[in-house]
Amino acid sequence: MCRHVWNFALRERKDWLKSRKSPVNACSIVQEYILLADEPFPSYHVQAKRLTAAKAEYPALKTVNAQVLQQVLRKLDGAWESWRLKRSGLPRFKKPNRMRSFVFPQMLKNCIPPSPPLVRGVGGIKLPQLGWLEVRWSRRIPEIFQVKQARIVRKASGYFVLLSFQADVEVPDVMPHGHPVGIDVGLEYFLSSSDGEQVKRPRFFEKLHRKLKSLQRRLKNKQKGSANWLKLQKKIARVHQRIADTRKDWHFKLAHHLCDGAGMIFVEDLDFRIMAKGMLGKHTLDAGLGQFVNQILPWVCWKRDVYYEKVDARGTSQECPDCGTQVRKALSVRVHQCPECGSTKPRDVAAAQVICTRGQRGIENACGVKAAGAEVTQSSWRAVKQEIFGATQGISQHTH
Repeated sequence: MCRHVWNFALRERKDWLKSRKSPVNACSIVQEYILLADEPFPSYHVQAKRLTAAKAEYPALKTVNAQVLQQVLRKLDGAWESWRLKRSGLPRFKKPNRMRSFVFPQMLKNCIPPSPPLVRGVGGIKLPQLGWLEVRWSRRIPEIFQVKQARIVRKASGYFVLLSFQADVEVPDVMPHGHPVGIDVGLEYFLSSSDGEQVKRPRFFEKLHRKLKSLQRRLKNKQKGSANWLKLQKKIARVHQRIADTRKDWHFKLAHHLCDGAGMIFVEDLDFRIMAKGMLGKHTLDAGLGQFVNQILPWVCWKRDVYYEKVDARGTSQECPDCGTQVRKALSVRVHQCPECGSTKPRDVAAAQVICTRGQRGIENACGVKAAGAEVTQSSWRAVKQEIFGATQGISQHTH
């Protein structure tokens, strides 16, 4: 029903737009789609009123919670507005099995049993107009939280419920502290840290590529829409979900490993969508760089009380981390060699150290330290610390 509402509402918007495309004196000789001149644009509020009136003519709409259908219209309105502002493409019609989730924006009181369910235990949840459903909980739910929303998601391995909670607690932002670590991400090495650690990129997709290729070849010979075609589609979806789950699990473990030995983590501010459209787009998507840097690592840092910040990514691999000299080198050059100070180290490690220095420089500027400047390097950062913390001992250091 959510899919039908989405398609009908999108058809209304497209028809209204099409009726306004052709001027009166230049319409088609064969046919032209025409609406009244005073017909209002089918916005969210207009379509929500029409949806309420349509329930009298189509009783099947009453079988779905009213707020769920309203959220479908709200989601379509957001996608349409994003297309109008040229941020994304035009919303598309949903084929069967393409509407994969729906949301309950307002939950019932006491929708979860009073006693928190055990980890991996089986308990229930009460959803509006659906009643009690059996759920296998993945974690305990603290009693201080109040359930606000629930989204039902269909995946290849089954149905999942994503709950949104609210609690009257205030968590302060993490302040800079501890050991700083800069991280440079790439494809040769998934990441290189300023401490010299380099992690090889696991190839999640390539390990199951042969199995996917075999299943998709078999799918080509099946009749579209048949029972065997649907079975193969489910098998292919399970393989894709296995790849995604394996990648996400590895990302979380790596993020926790980085937080074990760091108090501050600095990364490059990159747009990975541009990298995904290039020649190495398949490998970029397989590594999941954007998911790790923009979603998983910030969440784990917040959870582990580690300061996280992005820095300017321009010229990080063209700068010497020890003396700040500009060392131009092509992408094929994988070793950094500075002609000024003689520093020699892997290119990615040198870039990570530059990222670490820039992150600390940003903290200096935020704290009002006058020593931060365009040429502040790792060595001058040590001098700044000596000047600040050694002032009581009469130590005076000259910094850039």
